[in-house]
Amino acid sequence: TRLLTEERVLFFGAGSAAVGIADLIVSAMMLDGLSETEARARCWFVDSKGLVVASRTDLQDHKRPFAHDHPVNDDLTSIVQSVSPTALFGLSAQPGTFTEPVLQAMAAANANPIIFVLSNPTSRAECTAEQAYRWTDGRALFASGSPFNPVVLAERTLLPRQANNAYIFPGLGLGVVVSRARRVTDTMFRAAARALADSVEEADLESGALFPPLAEIREVSQRIAVAVARVAEAEGLTEGPPVTNLAATVQESMYDPQYP
Repeated sequence: TRLLTEERVLFFGAGSAAVGIADLIVSAMMLDGLSETEARARCWFVDSKGLVVASRTDLQDHKRPFAHDHPVNDDLTSIVQSVSPTALFGLSAQPGTFTEPVLQAMAAANANPIIFVLSNPTSRAECTAEQAYRWTDGRALFASGSPFNPVVLAERTLLPRQANNAYIFPGLGLGVVVSRARRVTDTMFRAAARALADSVEEADLESGALFPPLAEIREVSQRIAVAVARVAEAEGLTEGPPVTNLAATVQESMYDPQYP
């Protein structure tokens, strides 16, 4: 079992999406016991000028909390080798930047390197699913922002799935509406992520799929909505009396796109 607090994430791309993801990871690590300083130290960034480090004088304000003491470096392969991330996230929209040496460096340092290629559309992905699997000897834990076809490697069929906000936001919004929550908290996002992770079956993991099939999105959204509503109630953020039968209320509140 891998612990979030033991992961070290390298973000390739340092825009608002990447920083937003990092902030949620920091929040989740803090809920698991790390201090904010310890959690931020486990998140690293590479922008268009190289590794985000404390000695740089050209950093925008949103990058500064993640600027660590480290030599300046603009070569991604050597950055991976020196920072030793367990996870590499692509949010740069720069295709082909996760090269064979980069992914081999990730595989050399990790039994199962996390490779999340989150740029959209598919043509802007930092690497393909096949490259991620092949260049890590089939050991990558891969997900992407855009769809990729199954990959056959050494007679094993691997099913890359999308790390897409379609899994989270409908259920999150539904849970907020049903519970009549006054605001959305990081704890709700954590509960939503946990409910999504719990929806992944062992058979999915064996085939390399880190997310449930999109065909099951309504069931997943229902589980997420229930989890989020429970957090809203536990945190005292709801308006009016508690919902008595939460699962049934969530199901009844879901929009059903059926027309006569």
